[in-house]
Amino acid sequence: MLRGFGDLEAAIMDRFWSWARPATVREVVDDLQRDRAVAYTTVTTVADILHTKGWLRRDKVGRAWVYEPTCTREEYTARLMHQALETSPDRAGALLRFVDRISGDEASALLSALERLRSRGAGAAPRGPAGDRW
Repeated sequence: MLRGFGDLEAAIMDRFWSWARPATVREVVDDLQRDRAVAYTTVTTVADILHTKGWLRRDKVGRAWVYEPTCTREEYTARLMHQALETSPDRAGALLRFVDRISGDEASALLSALERLRSRGAGAAPRGPAGDRW
């Protein structure tokens, strides 16, 4: 079961997604400390947990680990949305209520995405960082 990130996990992942490049824990700590006090060891532990969960990959560069996300922010969001949809016994009803609450721009983006999928004959569901279907 996929759960949303905790506060610090989300803050760390946000940095990686925003930077769109590999980074060290030191870089993440320095950036996080602009907004709040956080210990280097705490960020190291959370980055290791995110790696163990499959959200970050890491490579050793010199003496430091360099981390990068295994999926995009959009892929993560889509996975959360799909999991939420799976909790409803009436998926069509849940989708209807979801669509009823989105903005006109979001509805246009949804229609455009559906057309792109239809035009490329997409029959396969996207896969998450662990290779599982969403």
